[in-house]
Formats: sequence, C-alpha cells, structure tokens
Amino acid sequence: MSEVASPTTDSEVPIWPLFVTHVLRALSAGETLNRRDIVSRAIDSAGLSEAAREETLNTGGLRSEQRLGWAISNLLKAGWIERPVRANYRITAAGREWFSKHPAGISDFSTARMLFAPFWPQSDARKPTLSIVDETLVEDIDPIEQIESGINRIHSDVGDALLTRLRESHPDFFEQAVVDLLLKMGYGGAEQRGKRIGGSNDGGVDGVIDQDALGLDRIYVQAKRYADGNTVGREAIQAFVGALHGVGASRGVFITTSAFTSGARDYVKAVPSRVILIDGVRLVGLMIKYRVGVQVKQSYDIVELDEDFFE
Repeated sequence: MSEVASPTTDSEVPIWPLFVTHVLRALSAGETLNRRDIVSRAIDSAGLSEAAREETLNTGGLRSEQRLGWAISNLLKAGWIERPVRANYRITAAGREWFSKHPAGISDFSTARMLFAPFWPQSDARKPTLSIVDETLVEDIDPIEQIESGINRIHSDVGDALLTRLRESHPDFFEQAVVDLLLKMGYGGAEQRGKRIGGSNDGGVDGVIDQDALGLDRIYVQAKRYADGNTVGREAIQAFVGALHGVGASRGVFITTSAFTSGARDYVKAVPSRVILIDGVRLVGLMIKYRVGVQVKQSYDIVELDEDFFE
C-alpha cells in the first residue's frame, strides 16, 4: 500500500475522527435526522471558523462535509448509528453508551483506528504501513481526499516543470503564453480579442486584451520572465503603472515567473490604478486549471450508490 501525506496539512477543517463525537451529539436527543441536518449541527457543534466552513476540495465539494461523511460512514459500520430510511440517521444504544462514556470524543487517527478497524472490510488496510506525516494510515483518509492528495502532488510536479520551461522560453513565447492564458480565463469575450504587443516600441506593455468589440475597455499586460530568486520590486511596478497612464488605462495585469517583493505588493494597494500581480506559483496554477501548456493525461469517474434505484 502506497503512502500519502496527512490530510490535515494546510487545512483548518478537523480530521474525521474529531467529528465522531459531534455527529453523536447531534443525534443524542434520539430523533431521526436527515444527513444534511446532521452535517449542519455537527459543524456548529465543532465551532468551525468561516474559513473552515468554506474550504473546498479540488472536486468542488466542501472539505468539512467530506470528512463528516467519513465519520458518519464509520459510525454506521460500527453500529453506533443506524439508517432507518434513506439519508436519515439516528443513534443506537451502542452509540449512546459510547458517547456517554467518552463525551470528549476522539482526537487522533490511532484511537479511531483502534475503535473502527474491526468493522472495516478485510483487506491490506490493517497492515501497519505508516504515512509520511502524523503516523496516518492510508485507510484513515477519505478516498476522495486520497485522490485529491495524489492530484495535488501531480500538479506540484507539473507546475515545477512548467515554471522551468517558461523561464527557459523566448520572451516572445512567454508574452504570448500569458495572453493565451488570460483569453482562456474568459477575458477578451467570445471573440477572444487579445494580442501580444512586445518589441522595443511596446510602450512598457507586452499585451492587450479588448473587453468589448470596439476596444473601449482594455486590460494591459506586462510579462516578466525572471529566474527564481530574482524578485520583481516596486520600481518595475511603478514603471508599469506609468505605462498604463501613458495609454490612458487604469487596469493591468503584471505576470512573472518569479515573485514580488512586499514593497511591490504594498505599492499596488496604494495606487488608484487597478493592477493585479500574478507570481510564478499562481501563474502555473492558473495554467494547469485552464489547461494552457498542459493536457489531460487520464480521467477517472467517481461513483456512489444510487439510492433512488433501490426505492
């Protein structure tokens, strides 16, 4: 069984074992609740911040709902809750007894594994293979998050390769690439009105995107192909803002393969012109998202039980 990173990395959402007690608390009054109501009450009981409530997976679903679903699934397998009708649950005597003895709940994967592993299907999930972080076994993690973790690792590797290729490319190629990206993102309208300017007489801008058919509303682009560590400072942004004023524009996008200094970022916040800064990390993230310079190698379908089929 392969190893994966811990699902807690860079996430404010608690791991699924911490949600176990909150699900039982939501059902402790003995009523039968719809899954959506259980999720809502458990999230409130856990005291999740707004950021945690809004945190999403790559698939678009909410991470908190995904991890709560994993907790509900394990509770159902253990017989601590039951499902009398589709998508509705209630606590069982066994669940009530455990909850009364352990109101503080479960705080780690190892305890959850001890409690729920006997109810998991017989497989190599019981082998003591440890993951990279927090002694988390692969079976501790929701399968959707396992997929997300793998995709993130692939995107990270592809992003590094993209940055390398962009830094090694000709300046003309890079300027056209960023224009292509902005058009793919929806700027330029259905007619894809955008072009690279470039050259020695470009007036300090490398590309322009027409937002309307007559070109009355324009976004100007500056593209700097810098090596890692060669950051873009305030002076370069000031020059770009000056170029915008020179063409009577108030909006622009400055894109680089490196990063921006804090002085550069502070400067764009203070000027009246609307200037968006896109560093190398965000650039390759957008290229992957909008499929510029990359292609889909393989797709997978994720299936779930169709409850309507069995009604």
